[in-house]
Amino acid sequence: MDIAEWSRKISAGDRRALARAITLVESGRADHRAQAAALLEALAQDGREALRLGLSGTPGVGKSTFIEAFGLMLVEQGLRVAVLAVDPSSARSGGSILGDKTRMERLSRDPRAFIRPSPSQTHLGGVARRTREAVALCEAAGFDVVLIETVGVGQSETVVAELSDVFVLLIAPAGGDELQGVKRGIMEAADLILVNKADGELKDAARRTCADYAGALQLLRKRRHDPEGFPKALCVSALDASGLNEAWAEITALASWRREQGHWKARRAAQARHWFEEEVREALLARLRASGTARARMDRLGEAVAEGRMSPAAAAADVLAAFSAPPVADTSPRKGG
Repeated sequence: MDIAEWSRKISAGDRRALARAITLVESGRADHRAQAAALLEALAQDGREALRLGLSGTPGVGKSTFIEAFGLMLVEQGLRVAVLAVDPSSARSGGSILGDKTRMERLSRDPRAFIRPSPSQTHLGGVARRTREAVALCEAAGFDVVLIETVGVGQSETVVAELSDVFVLLIAPAGGDELQGVKRGIMEAADLILVNKADGELKDAARRTCADYAGALQLLRKRRHDPEGFPKALCVSALDASGLNEAWAEITALASWRREQGHWKARRAAQARHWFEEEVREALLARLRASGTARARMDRLGEAVAEGRMSPAAAAADVLAAFSAPPVADTSPRKGG
């Protein structure tokens, strides 16, 4: 399929074409990367935008259950929802479980929803390296909301804030130990903290946890680009769907305010620059790995570092100096010269 035809099918909402395109952007092959860049460039001309909603949470908080309940609520309101769920990859084999479709069975059957699990491939930040490109493809396919579920919660999961318009942190009802366990970095990045499982016997515990987090948010430094009252904490239940409409109202209110104040466009511009620089860093590392000379030098210096004969900083400086040095001109005499 040529790029023009592929682009046309994605713009028309062809789910198979979209799935194939996401597979393409996830590929590391050089020819696939060139195709992916051409396809993304063609689709960018449409200028379609979705609400990008990042979601992270502690293990056992019920992220998949929440996303299914939340997604079903949105499609019932007439919205088209895409879910990009990142599964952890094995550091040894590179494999992943990719079980999100089975955990969101009802949502995956809805024609107005699209669920795509992707392996993180050991990439830090809880998101796959090509998640941003997958988001752009879903926007081009006409989805109104793109939910980006991260691997877990931790300091590195703040990376998801670099590709979302609103970042939501999901928390389970717990005591102060849970609050201590959540890193300050992700607390500062979150726009909305949702305490899930606020139902049955856990309802009171959820309310106390919500109050704890609301108090903690008050102690954080006020962010310049937030309206009054944000970030905030709310109670929700994916089981009985309570609080989901209120959470959506807060999300849309924040997104609308950012649009009106011009912060939406500035945020996306800053994110685009971040991913441009990230792409350059990854490309430079790939060149280092691909160069036989650089690889041999790194192996030799790595041994020196391991044996304590050289510091990591000095060894890294040596590699970078050699890699960035201009090639030595060939001054040998030439025949007929």
